[in-house]
Amino acid sequence: MPQPTATPEPRCEARRRQILAAAAVCFAREGFHGASIAKISKAAEMSPGHIYHFFENKEAIIAALVEQKLEQSLSMVRQFERAEDVHQAMQERVDTGVNERTDLDHAALELEILAEAARNPRVAAIVQAADAAKRERLCRLLASARGTPRGDEAAATEIIMALFDGLASRAISNPTLDRAALLAPLQAALRVLS
Repeated sequence: MPQPTATPEPRCEARRRQILAAAAVCFAREGFHGASIAKISKAAEMSPGHIYHFFENKEAIIAALVEQKLEQSLSMVRQFERAEDVHQAMQERVDTGVNERTDLDHAALELEILAEAARNPRVAAIVQAADAAKRERLCRLLASARGTPRGDEAAATEIIMALFDGLASRAISNPTLDRAALLAPLQAALRVLS
């Protein structure tokens, strides 16, 4: 009898991910205020009560989505930290960043969360804490990759984050954006900044 190659995800974690995936779609399509718990529960194919078992409210769902995105970003940073050549590893992953940031569903969700953060101080605190964690980790990565810190790592980190974060609004503003054409200039920018 063949052995499973991976440990199955615990049922509650699978349900939690199911809710987050459904909420991401609802928030991206209908906005934070248009996406009711009833709509999220329908998309997740479970009762509203089941959703409330995992999340107190929609803000808690946003917090979990932001945390999920932060973990993905930090996972990529860990890959860079383990790389023999950090600069090369960052440049090789530019296409991943471009593809993710210019995906219209991803872009819509990112912008919706930011819009809610502009209106809601509790969501703003969640977004700002995640951003600070990502900035700090990237800044340390740049300092260690340079060997001798130049003192401008914080500014370089801000510019790198702005370049990639800005792709979401560009993808929505210009849906015919030539993603392939962005790769070489972004790689060149990373060479200068890192």
